[in-house]
Amino acid sequence: MLFSREMIFRIPALLLAITVHEYAHAKAADALGDPTPRLSGRLTLNPLAHLDPLGLLMLWLVRFGWAKPVPINPMYLRPRRLGIIVVSLAGAAANLFFAGIILIILKLQIIPWDSVVATVLEMTMWYNLFLAVFNLIPIPPLDGSKVLFELLPRETAYHLSQYEQYGPILLIILLYLGSLNFVLLPLANMIYDILYRLTDFFVFGIVYKILLHF
Repeated sequence: MLFSREMIFRIPALLLAITVHEYAHAKAADALGDPTPRLSGRLTLNPLAHLDPLGLLMLWLVRFGWAKPVPINPMYLRPRRLGIIVVSLAGAAANLFFAGIILIILKLQIIPWDSVVATVLEMTMWYNLFLAVFNLIPIPPLDGSKVLFELLPRETAYHLSQYEQYGPILLIILLYLGSLNFVLLPLANMIYDILYRLTDFFVFGIVYKILLHF
């Protein structure tokens, strides 16, 4: 077979993960006073508005890639510096939250474990974790670099920004060499373990409330 079932299931999982990520950026910017994402048609949960064909293909094939960046105008953000940090972190935060929600659904066994829907949901959870961790890498154009530039002294950030154009090349090299796997996979697994323990409390609370009604 040219495409395995696993590769086919990746498509809806990827679309859900990147849509949540980019929508969160747009929503955070809009909430902080920047109308740019709304005017650009990015304040939506429609996956087509956020797709970058090459980035999606990379995500599908090698599990790392990108979506179409949400345009923002930092001049609208109040406070500006903190606003950029909040908007930059919003995507990863939304991915982690979404992964936690999916994990709760899977734990409650609302959907049979051996069903296609459960398989897609599990993939979606992992893609959300990977996207969150990957985007926090402080290499341009990833979100982590925007946070780093705002936290650094202005002069230092300015000097580093001169090399921003080489960020994508560095990322491609690191991905090709597999170097990022040594960092991203352990981090994603560590976050999964934390989420697994945290969601136990929510699942227990839900089950407890259900039992009280019997």
